[in-house]
Order: sequence, then C-alpha cells, then structure tokens
Amino acid sequence: MKGFVFHGPGQASWQDVPDPAVKEPTDAIVQVGAVTVCGTDLHILRGDVPEVRPGTVLGHEAVGEIVEVGGDVRTVRPGDRVLVSCITPCGRCRFCRDGSYGQCRGGGGWILGHLVDGTQAEFVRVPYADLSVHPLPAALPGEDAVLLADIFPTSYEVGVLNGCVRPGDTVAIVGAGPIGLAAVVTARLFAPERIISVDMAPARLEAARRLGADAVADVREDPGQLVDDLTGGLGADVVMEAVGVPESFELCTRMVRPGGHVANIGVHGGPVTLHLEELWIRNVTITTGLVDTYSTPTLLRMAAAGRLPTGHLVTHTFPLNHMEEAYDVFAKAAETGALKVVLGGEQHAEVAVPAARP
Repeated sequence: MKGFVFHGPGQASWQDVPDPAVKEPTDAIVQVGAVTVCGTDLHILRGDVPEVRPGTVLGHEAVGEIVEVGGDVRTVRPGDRVLVSCITPCGRCRFCRDGSYGQCRGGGGWILGHLVDGTQAEFVRVPYADLSVHPLPAALPGEDAVLLADIFPTSYEVGVLNGCVRPGDTVAIVGAGPIGLAAVVTARLFAPERIISVDMAPARLEAARRLGADAVADVREDPGQLVDDLTGGLGADVVMEAVGVPESFELCTRMVRPGGHVANIGVHGGPVTLHLEELWIRNVTITTGLVDTYSTPTLLRMAAAGRLPTGHLVTHTFPLNHMEEAYDVFAKAAETGALKVVLGGEQHAEVAVPAARP
C-alpha cells in the first residue's frame, strides 16, 4: 500500500509501505476513506516530537471501512464504516477505567502516527479497536465526520468542559484556528451570553463570526479592553487558550474575571510565565489537558442530528495521494486561508424517501 512516511525533520514522502496486518486479537484493519492533517503533524515534521521515529506513517485521524478484525473484537465487523479516534485506549489500566484515555498506560493513548504507524495511508492497523473506532451514522459524510477524530473532542473536552462553560457566561477564545473555531461551535451548545474570538487573521475572525462568535477582536488591538467593555469591567467567565504561545496564555490570564476559568487547549513548545503573584488572590482556576475522546459518541450523535457544522471548517480537499500538496497548503495557512484540509472522501448514493400518503 501507500503511506505518508516521516523520514526526519523536514522530510516525508508518499511511498510504498508494507500492508498492515492484525498483530493482536484486539486489532482492526481499516481501509482509509478520508483523513486530515493536524497541527501536531506539522510539529512532528519540524522535529519537535522526538518520539516519532523515521519510517513511521503519520496521521491520527481517519474515516474508513473495517476490512479485518482480530478474534477479540466485538463492537465492529468487516464492512462497517467507522471513525478512527486520535486516542487509542486499552480500556483496562487505571487511567482508562477513570475515562482518562489520553493518559493510558496499557499500550494506548496517543499512539497512531506517534509510536505506531498512523492513518495517512491506504490502510491502518488500529489497536484496541472496541474503544478506538466508532461506527458512523449512515447520513454523516466521511469528510465531515473526520473532524470528530480530534479537533472537536479536543475543543469540547479540554476547552468547553474543562472551562466549565455555563448558560449566560462570557466566553473568550484566543486563537481562531481549527481548534479555536471548534471551541466556538461547541461552546454555543451551553448557551453562553456571548462568545468573543481573538486572532490576528481577518479571514479567521470572519470564520469565527460565521460559526457563532458574537464579537471578534484583533489580538494587536487590546482585546482585553473589549472584554472589559462588554462585561462592565468584570472580565470573561471562561477564557480558552487555543494558540500555544506564551503571549496568548498571559493574555488569557489577564482577561479572565476573578473566580473564572482559564482552559489551556494549545500545545506549548516552550515555557510560559505564570504570574501567581497576581493570580493567587483572584481565585482563578487554570486547567490543561490532552484530549481523552470520551465525548466522541455524543459528538457523533450531535453531528448526525445537524447540531455540529463540522464541514464548515473544511476549506481544501485533495485526493488521498496528494499528501505533500495538502501538507504544504495547511502549513502555509496565512497565505492559503486553510482551516482544515481533508484528503479522500466518500461517495454516497442518495435514497429517495417516499412521500407520506394523504
């Protein structure tokens, strides 16, 4: 088969690789129908994730069809159309039993495209299939569903739920990339009074407006003042960091109200200053986290019901074998306007529904 193989910092190629095979009775083999590229994949290509060895097939998100399962797999069978989760839980260790699948110590966690071959290929072996793949509703297109493998559960769990968004809240989200935009969409499920999106790219701020942000602010034009103006000087109830740089984290801590929540979603590649000398007296709660994907079944049901406009984040589509081009477009988002790129896709026959009899 073909797969997108990491060869070292700055080097990867779409090339022949061995077909995957069932190694454990809990494995499933999935024929990939649609994949996407994550910001984490760009970090890997830059050499920022040293655990990824040269020769690894990248990718940790996919939609496809089960073609083979091990003898212990009970929840799916060949022919099933499934979502492949970015997190692979063993289901047995202490953390998995608590629902903290991202911290799995039984051979799972974030392993696809990280510690084992990933999803950016024609086929992928998925360990612990009973918990790591999710049957897809027939009405949900694969190119929409693939965004539920990572960015939507990440924004929902690490941002919205950890941040304790409640009805009537003022929510500020710093960063209007894919994660920040997914946070806008999922925060709206809790009926906040207002959502404020902060970024420096006009196109991304416009996308935030389309997806439900009530106000937007250029990060270079004192968004803290806008938050103060809208809240009578109190500050935001919940502030989410969706960039991963020190300046954005410190901005979040300045915009949150006393007793409020700062939910850090962004992946930080360096240290950040924590101003405890200012924060300790304000009763601020700060949370961090790697996604656990315990919410994926709920999000799938909501997407199938039309409650999550996942496909609105997809700006570019490519055939599966155009991996290098897709990476280039995604990496140059400031020039290309890319939010999410999807490779592959599926064709679905339309079924006519008979009209009701009078």
